[in-house]
Amino acid sequence: MINIFNILRAGIVAAAVSLPIGAAAENASVVLVHGAFADGSAWHKVIPILQDAGVPVTAAQLPLTSLSEDSDVVSRLIEAQEGPVVLVGHSYGGMVISEAGAHAHVEALVFVAAFALDVGESLAKLQEGQPPSVFESELRPDTAGFVRFSAEGFATYFAPDLPATEAAVLAATQGAIQYQINYEAPTVAAWKMRPTYYVIAEDDQLVSPEAQGFFARRMGADVTGVASSHAAMLSQPDAVAQVILKAVDAVSSD
Repeated sequence: MINIFNILRAGIVAAAVSLPIGAAAENASVVLVHGAFADGSAWHKVIPILQDAGVPVTAAQLPLTSLSEDSDVVSRLIEAQEGPVVLVGHSYGGMVISEAGAHAHVEALVFVAAFALDVGESLAKLQEGQPPSVFESELRPDTAGFVRFSAEGFATYFAPDLPATEAAVLAATQGAIQYQINYEAPTVAAWKMRPTYYVIAEDDQLVSPEAQGFFARRMGADVTGVASSHAAMLSQPDAVAQVILKAVDAVSSD
């Protein structure tokens, strides 16, 4: 009987032998991590730009169930890459890459309108004493503790600079996030260990530009500002991709 697994294994080995020595490690791979109220398809405009530049890229699909479970998903993707990795996180994805980015294969972190929390620092702790955010009335919790944006809230606060039809599709396909994540804190702050880059979305109504500036300054990041809503990777994909490519070039030339 023909063993299909032996055939596949032989093909993989032959392909590996045919590659020039060190070819897989010449360039960094990119792992893209979405935030709350999104999924991996949120990077669909950035991915082709990176691929056209010859950069291997993978987008995570987070369950949005807990910081540890989401970080485990990203850690498995890191393990699957060849050579060094640039981790990119949007919004809540910044918390995830801060946790998963301590992996030895990770050599740079890119934050896009993202939270960059310190060890023991939760979102709830950051918000203590602050007035309620204007968008909170548009959040829709379910009986299991997961939260979604209303379609109107998504268009108004998450992606007001996108066409209405695009914002409506994003709202319909959004990922619900477990509310308890607000009270979880990172166990490691990888931004203290790695070169960091930060894209500040200057018209963001979810994570204020002031908060983004604080995170960027605290980590000593290479900062790029873009005229964008919270959905910077969708409204300004070229600008976001250029920052990622800058990180890739720095890692690949080391």
